[in-house]
Amino acid sequence: MECQKITNFGSQLLRRKNVDCTREDSRLSRCLNTFDLVALGVGSTLGAGVYVLAGAVARENAGPAIVISFLIAALASVLAGLCYAEFGARVPKTGSAYLYSYVTVGELWAFITGWNLILSYVIEESPNRPVLQLNFYAVAKLDWAGTSSVARAWSATFDEIIGQHIEKFCKKYMTMDAPGVLAKYPDIFAVVIIIILTGLLAFGVKESALVNKVFTCINVLVLGFVVISGFVKGTGKNWNLTEQDIYNTSHSIFKNNQTQEQKLYGVGGFMPYGWKGVLSGAATCFYAFVGFDCIATTGEEVKNPQKAIPIGIVASLLICFVAYFGVSAALTLMMPYYQLDTNSPLPNAFKYVGWDGANYAVAVGSLCALSTSLLGSMFPMPRIIYAMAEDGLLFKFLARVNEKRKTPLIATVTSGATAAVMAFLFDLKDLVDLMSIGTLLAYSLVAACVLVLRYQPEQPNLAYQMARSTEETDNNESVSTSESQAGFLPEEEEKFSLKAILCSTDSDPSKFSGSVVNVSTFIIGFLIVGICILTSLEPNILINTVEIIAAILVVTIIFIIRKQPESKTKLSFKVPFLPFLPVGSIFVNVYLMLQLDAGTWIRFAIWMLIGFIIYFTYGMWHSVEASYAASAEAERNTDTGSDSCK
Repeated sequence: MECQKITNFGSQLLRRKNVDCTREDSRLSRCLNTFDLVALGVGSTLGAGVYVLAGAVARENAGPAIVISFLIAALASVLAGLCYAEFGARVPKTGSAYLYSYVTVGELWAFITGWNLILSYVIEESPNRPVLQLNFYAVAKLDWAGTSSVARAWSATFDEIIGQHIEKFCKKYMTMDAPGVLAKYPDIFAVVIIIILTGLLAFGVKESALVNKVFTCINVLVLGFVVISGFVKGTGKNWNLTEQDIYNTSHSIFKNNQTQEQKLYGVGGFMPYGWKGVLSGAATCFYAFVGFDCIATTGEEVKNPQKAIPIGIVASLLICFVAYFGVSAALTLMMPYYQLDTNSPLPNAFKYVGWDGANYAVAVGSLCALSTSLLGSMFPMPRIIYAMAEDGLLFKFLARVNEKRKTPLIATVTSGATAAVMAFLFDLKDLVDLMSIGTLLAYSLVAACVLVLRYQPEQPNLAYQMARSTEETDNNESVSTSESQAGFLPEEEEKFSLKAILCSTDSDPSKFSGSVVNVSTFIIGFLIVGICILTSLEPNILINTVEIIAAILVVTIIFIIRKQPESKTKLSFKVPFLPFLPVGSIFVNVYLMLQLDAGTWIRFAIWMLIGFIIYFTYGMWHSVEASYAASAEAERNTDTGSDSCK
């Protein structure tokens, strides 16, 4: 009896959402096109960090080889981007990683993902550190965790342009004496910015997309000007500097301490810090590509989402890579890498080449970049809240939609108000890394979900129905009908054996092969976490041996997954190179998560505790899927009773 209760409780935690992808009706307005999505992804990803990050990483980590760092970071980001693109084609509904987890690995994991995405977007919306006062690691997260909030970064940047009058006034008349808890002063200007954008988002998604496109286009034009200027005024000599060049410039600072000079500036050439510096720079640059996932929240507001979402994600990542690559190349060509200013590299570089007037264009571009970054962070949060509330995991009133404007009004106002309060009062320096966990965890789960779902058999359960374009549905009507009927036919139970695992003769996935992939994915995740933990420890023979054994096991399990039959369902986009690409994405995300300090994980545990209280006291009992399951159970009991009466 007790075992039955535990089993029922476990099944409740892992119940999956049924999604009918063949229905296109939505309570939200379908008015966005592919260009809108590309602009949204570029605006959210290509924020003000592009104006700061390249100089910081080039000087401290990679030198001119920063272009390779960005290339490696872009490839790592594409791993996650392609996984999101497939799910955008597979389940074109509002909810992003939350929804993808719900239809694949179950309700509890979905709630954890959605709850952490809410944390990420709240912090992202309520920035409080000026752009020019960030260390380069924080700047790397400017576009998504930003300067601990993009709104106060916008305020600080604008204040810097007009001579810091706002900061001086607030410090004089509105100082808050609570170091480590509250900000030095309340930023009213940042609150006004958030209120304006909240009103814009509540007014309509089409109007918000138009404003975003305008600011994004201005930002891209400014960056284009920077790149062209760099190639015109730059010189290839700055990519081939010698140790003597570095010494001649820096010996006045460090006297004759050549060791200290080499420690700070490397040994010259294109790769002055070696491959170690390039890889270290790539880890920092990876955060600069985060933000494209906001596109995945538009599933119910875009026309033809099965094609528009994958194209939007891939195109936005490509544009962002070209921009980062071009700006970093231009900077290191205009000015020796070791002379770059880590806070404001572009103004200093233009001053170095005698183009002081270009700083006005940089100022306009950075404000536009901050505007699109803030809008890009405010756009997805209400939609995550709306999706969770509609499913019953959060309070139902948050799912109300304005009938005239077709926007999640209550969720938009709630998220905007929360972000405004945080921007007004709190010093969020300690929370910059905290929101990294939420996004990286979502990336990992989406990659795992792609890996699991591609090897599952066709099910009568709508959670596994695949979204097809109209043309594909027409051309394959008879095939899909026979496939759906086959899903209801009882299949012969396969017996567990090494031969069945390694040498499957089936051309289509079965329940057994799907279970093999499920278990294998769990083991791979466990091994990857173990490997990443070991890499953070002091290396010795024992640790190295365990790492090698774990790596061999991962490769072996990947081979086992590769041998299982893959689903032949046609989609408008599929992740290539399965299972290698999703596993690589999981490794990158877990590795970055485990680089965060213990304090960040403690704060993460507190946030999760609050979330679990909400889920186990409200969400679990008000879940829409729970009501469906209860109705089905009652219907089965009724049928059983009527049969017994006969």
